Formats: sequence, C-alpha cells, structure tokens
Amino acid sequence: MNRNIADRLTRLSVRLEELNHLLSSESVTTNLDNYRKLTREHSEIVPIVELYRAYQLSERDIQTAREMHADLEMRSFAEAEIQAGKEKLVKLESEIQKQLLPKDPNDERNIFLEIRAGTGGDESALFAGNLFRMYSRFAERRGWQVEIISQSLSEIGGYKEIIAKIIGQGAYSRLKFESGGHRVQRVPVTETQGRVHTSTCTVAVMPEADEVSEVVLNPSELRIDTYRASGAGGQHINKTDSAVRITHLPTGIVVECQDGRSQHKNKAQALSVLAARIHDKQMRAQHAEQAATRKSLVGTGERSERIRTYNFPQGRVTDHRINLTLYKMDQIMDGDIDELCSALMAEHQAELLAASVQE
Repeated sequence: MNRNIADRLTRLSVRLEELNHLLSSESVTTNLDNYRKLTREHSEIVPIVELYRAYQLSERDIQTAREMHADLEMRSFAEAEIQAGKEKLVKLESEIQKQLLPKDPNDERNIFLEIRAGTGGDESALFAGNLFRMYSRFAERRGWQVEIISQSLSEIGGYKEIIAKIIGQGAYSRLKFESGGHRVQRVPVTETQGRVHTSTCTVAVMPEADEVSEVVLNPSELRIDTYRASGAGGQHINKTDSAVRITHLPTGIVVECQDGRSQHKNKAQALSVLAARIHDKQMRAQHAEQAATRKSLVGTGERSERIRTYNFPQGRVTDHRINLTLYKMDQIMDGDIDELCSALMAEHQAELLAASVQE
C-alpha cells in the first residue's frame, strides 16, 4: 500500500477513536449543530477504518501463512492461503482508494429537476412529458417524493417547461449526470407521412441549496412581482394574485411559481428554486475552471451539451459520454434508469481515481 495512503488511514483511525470518545460524552447533545457535524463525520470515517482493519488483518494472515510455509506438511495449504490473502489485499486496497476519493458535499441532497422543451415544437413538449414521467417513476421505485413546483403545459400534452422537487436521500448523487441535452428520434403523433423526426429537450438537475450557509439572498437584490395565476386549479387559483415571479437583479435569474393555492407558498417555493439556481451557477463556474485543466468524459453538465439519444424505431438509448447503448427503451422510459446512472457514476469514479494517481 502507498505510504501516503497508509499514513492517512492511520490518522483516520485515531480520529475515529476521538469521535467515539466525544460522542459518548453526556454533554454532546447540548450543541445540536456540533452534534450533527460529529455524527456525520463519524458515519463517513467508519466504513474507511473498517476496510483498513480488514486490510491489516489480511496482512497478518499472510504473515502467519508464510511462517507455516517452512513446515513441509503445511506448505501447500500455506501457499493457497498466501495467494488468497494477496487477492483479498488487492480488492481491499481498491475499495479503500474509492472510499478516500473526495466526496461531493451535495450528493445526499434533494434536487430540483427542470425539463424544458427545445427544438421540435409540440413533439419536444410531448417528449418533455415522457422524460418527467421517466424521472418520476425512477423516484417512485426508490421511495422518493416528487413535488411539482411549476409547469407550463403544451396544448396537445406534455410540457413546455416543468420544475419539480425530488425529495430523497442521495437524489443528487444518482441523478446529477442527467443534466444536458436529451435528443429523441421517433415518428411524432402529428406526423401523417410516417417520417422520423428529431427533437430535443434540456434537463437541469440542481441540488437543493442550504439557504442559510450557501446562498444569501439580499432582499434589496430581489424584485418580487405577483400576478393572477393562469390555467387549471379551480376558481380560487384564478381569482387571487397568488402567482409569484422573483427576479434576482445581479444575475438576471427569473423564477416563477403559480402551482400553489397561496401566494405565501408560491413565494417560498420560488425562493427555494432561486437559491438552487444561484448555487448551481456557482458550482458550474467552479466546474468550468476544473474542466480547463482536465477534460471530463462524463461531461460538464452544461445545458447545451448533447448527452443522450432516445431512438424509438430502433428501441435503443445511447449515452454519448460513455458510449453506452441499451436496447431497453420501454423499461427506461418507465423509470428503469439504474444501469445508466450506475455506469455514469462508475465512469466519474474512475476519472477521480486516475486523477488521484496522477497527483
């Protein structure tokens, strides 16, 4: 094992003992913020230290087998034990390296999902509806909650734009690589000649911002307009100025929300989306700097980047970033996107490992 990694693991083992002592103290819960910080750090360190202890145990087992090797009667058994131990060490070291990779602080957060119709008119809006259903079904499979924040319906179905909040542990870690351009190739329902058309939608996945610590919204930098909501929602929603539009003057970011029945709820939802968009803009600026020095195969998450094609006549879905093609269109459109998400996460992890080795 690399000496630097071994030293780091030793320090983490010492730190775990310190945390165990601190968390066993009777006064640990007097400061709840500090308590949450300590428990979070503890949960992050435990799996790494457990792997390191298993690694050390395997090293001791190999040493014991080597001592047995001198005994002629035990030699074949010892050789088998040494070989098995070495294979186990390789696997454990690989797992340890993965655990030591820098964690994305947003991975466990809820997300805001934005889907916008692009080129293709009505067909693009219909596909936006298909994508929203795909992500909603994926969320349902994992027991996550989906809340529609804002929607602009198309005349023949689907959405010109829809913003939803997905609430679930690890939502961002699973879906963060979905940001970008999604292209569909199929015969539209409005096509009379049976020709295949190409349309696009844009997907943005943003972690829910911690409004207190990460994004400070200065009231003097906000313009808040209220207006009468349009569309479905019953008599109440159309008779009061419940819809809210918030403009962040420094960045020009505009958020509208009109799905709630009360102005207060719409304002709160709009502020949450605004904080997420500002946080997302800051993150993308940081990622752009990193991309200048290291090209990421998984991609930058830029909205203009074409990431995936859904070819309905051939029944295939192709992710262009990792050259993965799956012939399971029906299952994917019904929310079975685990294979895609896992492949993208694995590729990202491989990139991080390669970068850490170079460093």
